[in-house]
Amino acid sequence: MEEASALLERIANCEQEAVKLRKAISLIEGQATREAPHSTEAVDSKFQASNTKLKYQAGHLRKSILEEEAKLMQHATGMLRLLNTAFTLAVRHAYPSVSVTSLVKRTEHPRFGDYQCSAAMAIASSLKNSGEKSNPMEVAKNIVNSMPQCDFISKCEIQGAGFINVHVQPWFVSQMITDILKHGARPPIVEKKRVIVDFSSPNIAKEMHVGHLRSTIIGESICRLLEYVGHDVLRLNHVGDWGTQFGQLIAHITETCPDFATTSLAVEELQILYKQAQERFKTDDNFKETARGYVVKLQSGDPVVISAWKRICEVSREAFGKLYQKLGVTIIERGESFYQLLMPETVKDLESKGLLKEDQGSRVIFVPGHELPLMIVKSDGAFTYDTSDMTALKHRVTEEKGDWLIYVVDSGQGKHFQLIYAASKLAGYYDPEKVRVDHVGFGVVLGPDKKRLKTRSGDSVKLKDLLEEGLERSMAKLIEKGRDKVLTPEEMKKAQEALAYGCIKYADLMHHRINDYVFSFDKMLEDRGNTAVYLLYSLTRIRSIIRTAQVTTEALTKATNETKLGLQHEKELRLAKCAARYPDVIEHVLDDLCPHTLCEYVYELCVTFSEFYDNCYCIEKTGTEEVVTVHMDRILLCKATATVLENCFHIIGLETVSKM
Repeated sequence: MEEASALLERIANCEQEAVKLRKAISLIEGQATREAPHSTEAVDSKFQASNTKLKYQAGHLRKSILEEEAKLMQHATGMLRLLNTAFTLAVRHAYPSVSVTSLVKRTEHPRFGDYQCSAAMAIASSLKNSGEKSNPMEVAKNIVNSMPQCDFISKCEIQGAGFINVHVQPWFVSQMITDILKHGARPPIVEKKRVIVDFSSPNIAKEMHVGHLRSTIIGESICRLLEYVGHDVLRLNHVGDWGTQFGQLIAHITETCPDFATTSLAVEELQILYKQAQERFKTDDNFKETARGYVVKLQSGDPVVISAWKRICEVSREAFGKLYQKLGVTIIERGESFYQLLMPETVKDLESKGLLKEDQGSRVIFVPGHELPLMIVKSDGAFTYDTSDMTALKHRVTEEKGDWLIYVVDSGQGKHFQLIYAASKLAGYYDPEKVRVDHVGFGVVLGPDKKRLKTRSGDSVKLKDLLEEGLERSMAKLIEKGRDKVLTPEEMKKAQEALAYGCIKYADLMHHRINDYVFSFDKMLEDRGNTAVYLLYSLTRIRSIIRTAQVTTEALTKATNETKLGLQHEKELRLAKCAARYPDVIEHVLDDLCPHTLCEYVYELCVTFSEFYDNCYCIEKTGTEEVVTVHMDRILLCKATATVLENCFHIIGLETVSKM
């Protein structure tokens, strides 16, 4: 039991803890009995106090058992974890000197069973290298013979060069579906962490454009995933809201818009003024001097300049907020300005540790193994983005108590973040053994010409315009399909928004994040194939089936407790196995933070459901559309599938609709 609990990781630790607590209660109660005097004359306050203390301890331990069991009830164990546990135990028993990881994977074809263990080849190779004679077939047989009792495995077959094909018992799959029906699609057990996710990060005084799309969508999805499994997540928007460019902008606004403080400006107008200020700074020496003066005033906290800066931030923040609301994004702004007051302390700390070196007037950190240094202080005394990023990482670990830092920033920044992480480790700001740090990089959004998506004039496509076009195209698609004739205006609006924003999010997340992808509304809005439209339609159809069956919530609950899911039909069993894989998929995405794996699973589940529905009657009707037979076991399978899809849609960011 103890060995299995170690391999089952946290879920088994909960079970183990419950066992230990029960043993402790037995010992305490036994001790209380032994210490109790046999003669009533010997009863005194000493023994009464001892027994009261022991009873209190037993009560406290019983409460702890309930707490541990409650943890288990909130989570699910995936089949892969169970099988990896079983095979790890078998390998340890048969070959205690050999260490092998990632023992089991899902098979691609039913003829190879449901899962496959390929550890025999690696073990045979390891034994050969150590001078022992062995072959994969012999190793595979020893592993199978050393397997612990696993009722959920129907059989293990050895094929080929030593592959062990595993077949799962249908009744166990049925139990997993029943668990979904009773408790929902529960997440796998994880060790709760404080996770800080840095994503989106637009620049103040500029409109958000397509370049911010991926960080925003991927970051939001990762946050939803982490929150779903129980982590404490802090979502941070590291906006560009500080620097010399703001001195230039405020100087220009002061001259051209003296009533700026009371004038209602849009972020579009701010961006025009921003570009004008940059042009003047390049060509007008007098303005250059004026702008530098405003930079000094900004950095020294001049009230008038700070007031103008705050106004610029407010205008930008309002524009960002509207886009975030449409995309269903929740985030806390914490920009460059937040870390300004903390940077001097960072520089002082780095200096005290002897890490800062002079280099052509600048002060830098040379990190072993990296060609370029980090520039911490420029020759004119100004701080840099390197200073800001070092300070932010330090603050997130020491002040925010982050156990896991995630930076959702394009792949082009990969080397920069490697350098930041290495320098931070060198400075002692974080210990990789205690704090996990991930750069979630991603590729760029391409146009039909396979180049960065741009407008005809060569500018970046504004995110606002992209979302507006999505609304227009989704409405046109709905009208083309005649949905305006069957849906109310309110239902049409909900369907329009669900399609428009959903197709943009899904088209981004369905691609491996490190790859570039071509943005195409035509493909996104297809109702066939791997698109948000198809997925949303699939869930809507499942809900419609359940409504048509006229099964009440009470009847579903009763059926869940009383109806046996036989899974006799091949398509029933295949759908159930697919839905039951949900916890394993969640664990996979938690490991590599690549949401496309979840998208692939959702699409597979929808396709598998379609095959099930085409081959298995859930409801039987008369010629007049009167329902005469409801196959409750299949309705329950529909309900479980819908439950899994709803959870996946939430993580991806797809808003569901009752009618479409």
